[in-house]
Amino acid sequence: MTDTHDTSTEASSGRPRREGVQVIARAAEIIRLLGSAPDGLTLSEVARGVDLPRSTVHRIVGALEAEAFVRSESPGVLRLGPSLIGLAVGGRRDLRHEVSPYLRRLSHELGETVDLAVLEGGQVLFVDQYTSRRRLRIVSEIGARFPVHCTANGKALLAELSLEEVWRLVPEELPALTEHTITGREELLEELARVRTEGVAYDREEHTLGMSAVGAVVRDAAGSMAAVTVVAPTARFEGDEERLAAALLRAGKDMQTALVGG
Repeated sequence: MTDTHDTSTEASSGRPRREGVQVIARAAEIIRLLGSAPDGLTLSEVARGVDLPRSTVHRIVGALEAEAFVRSESPGVLRLGPSLIGLAVGGRRDLRHEVSPYLRRLSHELGETVDLAVLEGGQVLFVDQYTSRRRLRIVSEIGARFPVHCTANGKALLAELSLEEVWRLVPEELPALTEHTITGREELLEELARVRTEGVAYDREEHTLGMSAVGAVVRDAAGSMAAVTVVAPTARFEGDEERLAAALLRAGKDMQTALVGG
């Protein structure tokens, strides 16, 4: 005897399962899109970006906001929320734990802010920071994301990638954040070649006027990389680049030893 009741129950239960998977896939697509837009997007821009009706996106975004995976900012701008940022930063906990004492020591030695950042989703993700004790200092929010082409940590990380990977991550034309920003991919590739030779990358007011930085990369035993950056007001940075870079490279060697276990 055929059990038609069980068959129909299985068929009817399959639809909600498929719909649930579809919703998760759409939510993931929205999260990836917002992750690629550090300045945030409006609901209409998200809908166009994922090619879904605005009403559908509104419903999914509402659910993501309830879990703090997405946050709304005035005027109607959506960004990644603290829960998602916490997961991303938390995933780097071992690396942060290993290099944290060295970041603190370097910050105290130089009297400047020291950052730790990783490459994620084609952007720089800040995962740790020790701020300067000076009155005039640079502070960034842990979990914040920045462009790769105009930051010292971004360029340091890009310099470790293959040419094919750089071409995939970096468009031919780059947005200018200041009058000093590199806006062409070919010019950026020339800059990355210099970074590979010297071992450090510079941001001389390319991301923010009045702020400059020098960055270098460290790797753990598994080959995962992170960038350590010394960032300071340009008024203190100019003329002191060599000393800051030398101290960063010395600290980087100590961090590298700790990360690979000797």
